[in-house]
Amino acid sequence: MNNTMLEELYSIGLIPVIKIEDPNDAVPLAKALIDGGLPAAEITFRTKCAAEAIKNITEAYPDMLVGAGTVLTTEQVDAAIAAGSKFLVSPGLNPKVVAYAQSRGVLMLPGCSNPSDVEAALELGLSTVKFFPAEAAGGLKMLKAIAAPYGGLTFMPTGGINADNLLEYLKFNKIVACGGSFMVKDELVREKRWDEITALTKNAVKKMLGLEFVHIGINSDTKEEAERGAKLFELMFGMPLRYTSKSIFASEEFEFMCGRGPGRCGHIGIRTPFVDRAMAYFKRMGFEFDETSITYDEKTGRAKFAYFKDEICGFAIHIVQK
Repeated sequence: MNNTMLEELYSIGLIPVIKIEDPNDAVPLAKALIDGGLPAAEITFRTKCAAEAIKNITEAYPDMLVGAGTVLTTEQVDAAIAAGSKFLVSPGLNPKVVAYAQSRGVLMLPGCSNPSDVEAALELGLSTVKFFPAEAAGGLKMLKAIAAPYGGLTFMPTGGINADNLLEYLKFNKIVACGGSFMVKDELVREKRWDEITALTKNAVKKMLGLEFVHIGINSDTKEEAERGAKLFELMFGMPLRYTSKSIFASEEFEFMCGRGPGRCGHIGIRTPFVDRAMAYFKRMGFEFDETSITYDEKTGRAKFAYFKDEICGFAIHIVQK
């Protein structure tokens, strides 16, 4: 169960960390996050209405990944679970609270900021912990130093994560997800600026996925036709030509296929640091992938290449690992 929950956290990548002072704000806030592409939230027990807010969200959006943060006592563990929390997070490591959460069968991510904390977590049988407060504790450089001696341990850094440093954190392969409040700041919630939260969330997802155009592949009937098109681009733009067994590249942006490749007209290549996270995101947005096209990294077992199931305007579209 906990492995499944960790995989859900990984696929979403960024978990909004939220303080809710009015339980009536919970559902519209959840909708703003979902509309922005992040169906997840960590509702902190920093306010008296935290459990009620969690319950409101889980009842309105049962498929949303909702957890409880700032869980400091066994009583809060019970309250969070009763409200529908699917995971628990704490700022520090309290062995009693962690052991109790484990006895209740819920994923617990206690805060760790040094090797002693990490070893206490390992003693409790944990495989993933929160790195907190991430930036104040030394940031990514410190996290990498802590992670080095503890092979299989993974982390969810929280504290000081923002749109500018999010991608760099997520590129570290020991990170399951990041927690952040930059798209759900207290004043935005208090002032019910839901549209602004949605816009900031969309931007955060864009930053996280790091999608970039790679090239466009243009189908032709013969090698001669492909070469004619490639040489025209060479003449017009000074693009160097590169020949492969199936195509001719004009620079790296235009690939003239020496025959009929994927797509009625051709294909478009998009790269991302996280093919699996990108696939999960687009699936949530209603798109499907051609499962037969997916290839996997031999070391990590994660997807590194995939075509969307449907063509767009005659072009097949694939995403590839950056």
